[in-house]
Amino acid sequence: MNYQIPTNVDNLISQAEEEHLYFKLIEQVNKDFHLANESIDLPSSILPFEFKNRVHEKLLYLIQHKFTEYLNLLYIIDVSETEIKKIDGSDLVQLAEKVAFLVLKREWQKVWFRKYY
Repeated sequence: MNYQIPTNVDNLISQAEEEHLYFKLIEQVNKDFHLANESIDLPSSILPFEFKNRVHEKLLYLIQHKFTEYLNLLYIIDVSETEIKKIDGSDLVQLAEKVAFLVLKREWQKVWFRKYY
């Protein structure tokens, strides 16, 4: 199975579902947010649309109200600093949306590699 880099959140979630790893992705997100002391408590029954919205909302909240914790979360998840720096930060909602994609993409890599390697 070849790893395909997802181009957006919907593509990423589709890949996770196709490979029967959607629940593992949710578990990984819950685990890493918990490690950063920023629990997100996503149920395994969460629908993809709600899943991406909850991650986006949590990141937006952290950016606006708990920036140090936000940076710590990115560090724990191991999101590429280079990728984060490329994002235009003038619109916080869009920033959080793009960061949510980077967070989910990194979490997806962890889940995918754990299954196949």
